[in-house]
Amino acid sequence: MIPEIGHFALVLAFGVSICLAVFPLYGYLTNQNGFCATAKPLALLQGFALAVSFGVLMYGFLAHDFSVKYVADNSNLDLPWYFRMSAVWGAHEGSLLLWALILAFWGVAVALFSRGIPDHMSALVLSVMGMISVGFLAFMLFTSNPFVRILPFAPGNGADLNPLLQDPGLIFHPPMLYMGYVGLSVAFAFAMASLISGKLDSTWARWSRPWTTVAWAFLTLGIALGSWWAYYELGWGGWWFWDPVENASLIPWLVATALMHSLAVTEKRGLFRSWTLLLAIAAFSLSLLGTFLVRSGVLTSVHAFANDPERGVFILGFLIVVIGGSLTLYAVRASKVSEPGEFGWISRESFLLFNNLMLTVMAVSVLLGTLYPLLVDAVGGGKVSVGPPFFNAVFVPLTAILVSGMAFGPLAKWRQSDDPKLYRPLIVTLIVSVLVGLVWPSVLDGNYSIGTALGVTLALWLAIATGVDFVKKVGLYGGLGATFARVERGMIGMWLAHFGLAVMIFGVVMVENHTEHRDLRMGVGDTQQLGNYDVRMTDLAVINGPNYVADQATFEIYQGETLYKTVTPQKRRYNASGMVMTEAAIDSGFTRDLYIAMGEPLGEGDWAVRLSVKPFVDWIWAGAFLMGLGGFVSITDKRYRKRIKEEKAEAAVEGATA
Repeated sequence: MIPEIGHFALVLAFGVSICLAVFPLYGYLTNQNGFCATAKPLALLQGFALAVSFGVLMYGFLAHDFSVKYVADNSNLDLPWYFRMSAVWGAHEGSLLLWALILAFWGVAVALFSRGIPDHMSALVLSVMGMISVGFLAFMLFTSNPFVRILPFAPGNGADLNPLLQDPGLIFHPPMLYMGYVGLSVAFAFAMASLISGKLDSTWARWSRPWTTVAWAFLTLGIALGSWWAYYELGWGGWWFWDPVENASLIPWLVATALMHSLAVTEKRGLFRSWTLLLAIAAFSLSLLGTFLVRSGVLTSVHAFANDPERGVFILGFLIVVIGGSLTLYAVRASKVSEPGEFGWISRESFLLFNNLMLTVMAVSVLLGTLYPLLVDAVGGGKVSVGPPFFNAVFVPLTAILVSGMAFGPLAKWRQSDDPKLYRPLIVTLIVSVLVGLVWPSVLDGNYSIGTALGVTLALWLAIATGVDFVKKVGLYGGLGATFARVERGMIGMWLAHFGLAVMIFGVVMVENHTEHRDLRMGVGDTQQLGNYDVRMTDLAVINGPNYVADQATFEIYQGETLYKTVTPQKRRYNASGMVMTEAAIDSGFTRDLYIAMGEPLGEGDWAVRLSVKPFVDWIWAGAFLMGLGGFVSITDKRYRKRIKEEKAEAAVEGATA
């Protein structure tokens, strides 16, 4: 009976989403405030219904209710309770329910925290989000219902959760990623609401900007968590593989980054309005495209959730409706979008526009590289592969150009910045960065790397340029007289994000150019040198886990004659599925990781072993964390709340006058 409650709540949420999509829009078009007023209660009711449905599904996992097919397929009696909880979103149906729940959460957030926005506008925003919910809930109910029963003969035990997902990464990565993915729907909804209402000035950008920033921050952290999870779980030792599903999250992130900066220009100067609207449409559309790629079965990936063409057709149809409908509305309204104001060739606007174009080109390049094999296969051209060589050859130079623009942009002034004195500090820092970058590879072991020299130069230049802007803004340089306490939090967030990108670039350059790998045959008693360390295998044992059996090796790591650390990598075989997983042993340090992974048994007690030294690899995720933190700091800027309150008061006065 309990699963039926979850199914009923899902049906209720579907009915409420239809009402949410229709009633507020009808109220706005017919100027009936009563219908508009239903938006917020309906959004809250939809959120409650989906929370109940999600809670029931989680209860089914915790209670071992194998009469529910989804539970039986993704759990068993031996699975630890914390993995049973995260198994709720470990496969297609449950992850889709999590998606719908997070979408409803964003709707609830808009309903509760949009008091400074005129009621008719928030009603339109919630109506658009209701339309999106209709599509996803219909997809779930008609093709991917997580509450389908196995009756009357339910199995006594379930299959198992994919061993790849039996990891703490599953607990944090998908919810964080979905918060970003689905959060882009809010920016999309604000763009659609402005097009429907015809209110195409900079006001909608001011309303949308905090929501876009927080979605971008979640998406940044979600991608970083996925990268870190793959690094330690898959046993390959890499941090990014240009996997199609990884690309499916990177592409909307690039467009969302451009959108976030474009919103700043639209808000402050009233420029780039058409461009900003298109970016808002593109960011969410690309997140839907990622959903199609992951769930349609058109590609094979360790990250893919489903392999069902019928589901793919449904999502493709929904994708066509969303993109086609939004672009049609944009085409109808585009002629009414005015672009007041001008700016010089050398100005903050021009640098932001340049960087936005670079981000867009980067997104298109990754998109084409991801879709090209699918398109060739679809027209009968056979199987082709587009791998890291293509993406690196295209992405790396574009990133270098982007970073150059980022160094100049924050120091530039709005409208016109042709005073050469503004850029003298950057020229000096560029010279310093070039000198340090050229010298840096010489102090490292191994051959000189020109790639390292260029990468370190760019990372250092961006970091120092961010520091120069910081010093200027807080009044420690140039006698501006400002104090740190008076600097807007949005500016502080920008500094954190830009500095985080510099840290991340440095980590990427170092780990890609200076990682030391050794693939060896080792047995108990064998010792191998790894960088400045001696690694000795001292034991090999069989370990029984809660639902697996593992071959566990013990390695002692020595610095000279001193025992530095003991680590225990494993090769696990899971009881229910028989799948074998590698659990690498990683010793993380500030400047390097020691990475030890077991391969295959070679007989006579010997194993294939991979030993790696990965310099500065953790700086990649530290930089990403700083970027995400910068986004969250930015949304605490008091300017957003102040301006929205002022506009709400002005709207009330205009309404009373009318």
